[in-house]
Amino acid sequence: MSRVIHRRWPGNPDAPSRRGRVPCDYDAYGPDLLAGRHFTFEGDVAADVADAETAIVRLNAQASALADTEALARFLLRAESVASSRIEGLEIGARRLLRAEAARDLGEPTRDVTAAEVLGNIDAMSAAISEIGPGDPISADTLLAFHRRLLENTRQARYAGQLRENQNWIGGSEYNPCSAAFVPPPPELVPELTEDLCAFCNAESLPAVAQAAIAHAQFETIHPFADGNGRTGRGLIQLVLRRRGLATRVLPPISLVLATWAKDYLDGLTATRYRGPSTGRQAQAGLNLRVGRFAGACQRAVRDATLFEERVQQIQGEWRTRLGSVRANSAADLLIKSIAGAPVLTVGGAAAQPPPDLPEAEVLLLCGRGPRHLPAADHASRLVSAAQGERRSRRFPWRYSRLSQEGHSRHAQVSRRREPDPATCRAPR
Repeated sequence: MSRVIHRRWPGNPDAPSRRGRVPCDYDAYGPDLLAGRHFTFEGDVAADVADAETAIVRLNAQASALADTEALARFLLRAESVASSRIEGLEIGARRLLRAEAARDLGEPTRDVTAAEVLGNIDAMSAAISEIGPGDPISADTLLAFHRRLLENTRQARYAGQLRENQNWIGGSEYNPCSAAFVPPPPELVPELTEDLCAFCNAESLPAVAQAAIAHAQFETIHPFADGNGRTGRGLIQLVLRRRGLATRVLPPISLVLATWAKDYLDGLTATRYRGPSTGRQAQAGLNLRVGRFAGACQRAVRDATLFEERVQQIQGEWRTRLGSVRANSAADLLIKSIAGAPVLTVGGAAAQPPPDLPEAEVLLLCGRGPRHLPAADHASRLVSAAQGERRSRRFPWRYSRLSQEGHSRHAQVSRRREPDPATCRAPR
């Protein structure tokens, strides 16, 4: 049975106001364990889940145009990771991110902290899906490894790969949890809840989409890390779908949809935090609301992915028309197949020197400043921008608290300001 855990906050001497310095009472939430529980879905929710699973399976079976080069898979993985970062307030333009990634591949350090955090999300997702295949277990170590890769090159690196040891909270004051919108479980419950979550993820009694929806909601309720919970939780969605054999080749960009369905996303998570027995009316209503909306997001993600693939095929066809005859397996042919997944290339990545007919046909443009220029596919870069949802994301109204080294909560206002994109391309003269 879920429960409310009454606690006393000792006060924070560093708070600027008396209200923040004095002790106060707060309620943390203790969720039910998941492993071994019985779940019942309403008829329409069960139908939506079945439709979502069919759509994801069909996407992976039919997304064949770019499967040989894995460009579509990389394209959608990037869209998923960037959209997940955007939900957390990490705004970055597609070209700026692509150039930061290309510079990193050349061994050049970056001072772009936002790009570093988003690239960390892409790296964590890429590594996780390469390590988890159909039937492979998801363990606490899997989540810790994902989290470590996510934060290891960021300003929050001291928290990377370790469960929190202090109380965190969402909303309210930055100095205590007494007026918070939600207080996750106390830290001493986190290890047990995390192990139970992983045991649930390794079961196969539920449809995979429903399992992913419930696992994600439970992860966000536990909030097991000091930072990076949102991105790690949305990564867990893809790991569950991959483990269950649905998304074995390409990832449906579910975070891209969640980023545009802010209210539905938050309402669905909140609805699972019921009070009382798991068989009660509130618990059942919340479960069906969450799973139904998540299934709808999966279906929309598949439609978006299908449209992206069709647009990539159209762009490739336009490039081939401009170039005229393209010999099979030539450098131009291989680049056309691959650059949808990597629209900004290093010189080495473009086979030391891109074929001269590609810039002449405006398939590639020269980007950068100074003596070093990087080849970039402008149309593909614009498609990446669309896939990342740069014009469709909606603001999330929450504020997160994060833990300081001293052990008390340090509030971090999530920035919603879109940073300027310095990355520009120019056509060759």
